[in-house]
Amino acid sequence: MRMLIGLSLVALIVSASPAAAQTRVKDVASLDGYQATPLIGYGLVVGLNKTGDKRQTVFTAQSLASMLEKLGVGVDGSSIKIENTAAVLVTAELPPFARQGARLDVTAASVGDARSLQGGILLATALRGPDGATYALAQGALSIGGFGGGRSGNSVQVNHLTVGRVPGGGLVEASQHTAIKAADEILLSLREADYGTAHRLADVISGELGDAAAKAVDPGTVSIKVPAVYRDSVPDLIARIEPLRVDVDVPARVVINERTGTVVIGSDVRIGRAAVAHGNLSVRISTRFDVSQPNPMGLGQTTVVPQQNVDVSEGAAQLVALDEGVTLDAVVRALNGLGATPRDIIAIMQALKAAGALRAELVIM
Repeated sequence: MRMLIGLSLVALIVSASPAAAQTRVKDVASLDGYQATPLIGYGLVVGLNKTGDKRQTVFTAQSLASMLEKLGVGVDGSSIKIENTAAVLVTAELPPFARQGARLDVTAASVGDARSLQGGILLATALRGPDGATYALAQGALSIGGFGGGRSGNSVQVNHLTVGRVPGGGLVEASQHTAIKAADEILLSLREADYGTAHRLADVISGELGDAAAKAVDPGTVSIKVPAVYRDSVPDLIARIEPLRVDVDVPARVVINERTGTVVIGSDVRIGRAAVAHGNLSVRISTRFDVSQPNPMGLGQTTVVPQQNVDVSEGAAQLVALDEGVTLDAVVRALNGLGATPRDIIAIMQALKAAGALRAELVIM
């Protein structure tokens, strides 16, 4: 048996859009005061191939026994084998204007010790809002976006297997009865607060409606004076504003996800003067199992004796100088020149930020 201690990552270096990119108003802002409602529920996933909860997950057995009793089957929960069943928490978001009969995407996540939800079916689950009222019912086959197989040490797993989605699996039972009322003024909320974007958004709307109809209240809010012709039909005004194009400021940002090895570098990222050297250290442990066989007439026993070898190697490090104010392209070329892997890039970006040479926000997911 061999085990490699290290980190296997897949690289993704993406250049973001230019610092100012035109986007529709509907993609950057929404009407203030009308937000989605989070929903949550507790349910069961059945049909698993012996990858469900174990006996020590008591609440799964209790839930299954209670459900069967409601269906007319009396059974003792302690006598049920629940390996084909898993307890899950189901979550969804109810849009502000969703009506009865609308469909929602729902997510189910294991709350017990199930190994996988692959192939499972979510049973009818009531989804409740913060006020405790039931707004939707969820049911359907789970899609987990991966697969797993095998047992114990002989197994393979792709992606995360204990969280799944049911596209369109939620059915709205009770709407929130929200309606846009007549108003003299409305507010647009930016999804990402920014002074420049808010100012340009106000200019674009004023150019469309005239008479300085809009102004930026703060980095995240734009106030709009509703023209008289739209005061009783605010949705028509919103429909007129949403297709307008606005220049959106994109902050200089580097996003790192160490779990997946994803590195996203924005196009406006700048690097101060710095020198970078990075070497690779790897530790490889290999285990070989030998058999100790006693003499034919001896009283000893045949035993397996593991023989372990530990190898440590360090890659050669190269020194690369980065000039003041270099852009994304220069950074990528320099890192590629070093032969940097995703793991190396993550370490280098964190070190540059600590040294004060990375002129961007560093986001670690």
